[in-house]
Amino acid sequence: LASLEAGCYYTHLASGQVRMLLARRDLGEVIADSETPENLRQHLELAQRVRVFAARIGLDLGGQYTSYVDWPGDRVVTTLVATRPGEVDAESFWFPFAGEVPYKGFFDQERARAEAEKLRRRGRDVCLHPIPAYSTLGWLDDPLTAPMLREGRGRLIETMLHELVHATVYVRDEPEFNEGIATFIGQEAAIRYHEDPRKREEEQRRVADDRAVARTLVALRERVAELYLGSEAGAQRDASRAALESQTRAELAALDLATRDVRKLAERVRLNDACQALIGTYHGDLTRYAKRLQELNGDLRTFLDGARRAAEEPDPRSSAHLSPGRKSSPEDPD
Repeated sequence: LASLEAGCYYTHLASGQVRMLLARRDLGEVIADSETPENLRQHLELAQRVRVFAARIGLDLGGQYTSYVDWPGDRVVTTLVATRPGEVDAESFWFPFAGEVPYKGFFDQERARAEAEKLRRRGRDVCLHPIPAYSTLGWLDDPLTAPMLREGRGRLIETMLHELVHATVYVRDEPEFNEGIATFIGQEAAIRYHEDPRKREEEQRRVADDRAVARTLVALRERVAELYLGSEAGAQRDASRAALESQTRAELAALDLATRDVRKLAERVRLNDACQALIGTYHGDLTRYAKRLQELNGDLRTFLDGARRAAEEPDPRSSAHLSPGRKSSPEDPD
């Protein structure tokens, strides 16, 4: 039964990927088409410029984002994250090529919801999250998708650069390294893409707001992990967990953000264990990476070179190439 279930899931993924590939249109063709709406044309031309910038900072391009798919809705896939009771680390799922990852993707939202319900019945906490793009790690030429464009120009630039990092630096069975590096470089590169000082400042504010929110959520995850480690399951621990959540919502509401409505954010953000596991995967190492980049005088290409070297080590997350305080030597261009 387990083999049959896995086979059905992989068939579902393959079917979705084939639909994606068959729906692709060449970017230049869509731009030249007289029936293409002007707003779409401008976004696709922006994507072409982002590719040029990505190559300049050392990202591998291949045929990535040279085509476009008019995909419906706000997502391409729905990601499912699950945690066991009393844990804020995600359960792992294994995939060919990618290895172990802390999430499972579904092209079909109903299928994702059904899987989430099945896991809940097994006592798992779950988090479902919409994803506008994903990387096939350079195995296929990933297209731009309509959901990527609907997120706005700043998010489009960051998402493209994030996914191109995955096609450039990826280590099997190291999701925190892979997602943390892609998140950090994607954010920093999105800022540096803009030559106009005003636009660069706007992007800096957006990224700064995202990081302020992420730091608050990472702090909650750490406090919850400490709570689970130091107390047994029961009503008292549940009450303490609820108090930590209330405290975090108050902290979010008190943030001074330029680009986010903190009141709505504090009310709507999902703070359950599985969603906190997802936060840890993507944002747990960003502060450390920011300190390292500062030591490199903001040289993002050198930071990316360090990530490439780290990827060759047994424990890339703890690599000295990405850690603050690393000393340079004549043999090391860092």
